[in-house]
Amino acid sequence: MALAFYDLPAPAKLNLFLHVVGRRDDGLHLLQSVFSLIDWSDTLHVERRADGRLRRHDLGATLPPDDLCLRAARALQAQSGCAWGADISIDKRVPWGAGLGGGSSDAATTLLALNRLWGLRWPRAQLLALGAALGADVPFFIGGRNAFVEGIGERLTPLLLPTQDYVVLKPAAALATRDIFGSPNLKRDSEAVILAGFIESTQQPGLSCSAIAFGRNDLQPVAQDKCPDVRCAAQWLEGRWGNSRMTGSGSAVFARVGNDVRPEDGLAKSAAHAMPADWVVRKCRSLDHHPLVGWAD
Repeated sequence: MALAFYDLPAPAKLNLFLHVVGRRDDGLHLLQSVFSLIDWSDTLHVERRADGRLRRHDLGATLPPDDLCLRAARALQAQSGCAWGADISIDKRVPWGAGLGGGSSDAATTLLALNRLWGLRWPRAQLLALGAALGADVPFFIGGRNAFVEGIGERLTPLLLPTQDYVVLKPAAALATRDIFGSPNLKRDSEAVILAGFIESTQQPGLSCSAIAFGRNDLQPVAQDKCPDVRCAAQWLEGRWGNSRMTGSGSAVFARVGNDVRPEDGLAKSAAHAMPADWVVRKCRSLDHHPLVGWAD
């Protein structure tokens, strides 16, 4: 316990597809998806406190007063009986309400950091169970590997995915996950897919047979009805690169691109001429694993 603080990344993710295959009696939706980590990250400075208090400090965008990081820290403190506290400072770079998993990733990084700072030595399985109670995406980020995700987000099958380059386009509007899943127009009966079918699609040559060509995002039609900017973003990407898909519950949309596309090649400039100034466009690359993948072993 020599170190009293850590500066750590909290990377975002893309849903390469997302199917809603049913609904539980408690109203939670059953999903199938492939999650891919990308190199768009928040940064957290997590520092141990001796007085048991938990405090969050916003270094960038202002977050809700009781965000998922604080809830994660409180849950770990309560379940472990730990007397330590923490200051959690967040440099927020991944936009919220985008379907990129930013808040869940922040919470997962918080749990991984505090598990070490507080000397708890909880195994990954124990952190996964706590994460599942906090939010559907949190277990994925604790798991640390790109994964085929099922159930309500708690069933993870690690995947080796080929390195991909993406352009991610985020309209100014944010979408609330509960509003998308609460829509009566949401398709909730997609046929379950076989993982082997997705893996086979990633092994085909050419962009037309890429991972993004597999399946669809069942949430996208509802999101586009609620937020026409999502449709506009998808059309812009489709027009430039021949593919597009919304991630998560939106509003961010992504396209697979070749590795010759670089930010300095005029990507931002092209976007500025075609869309409002408060939209965000970013070139991203997939990650083989979470930077903190070994922290719970």
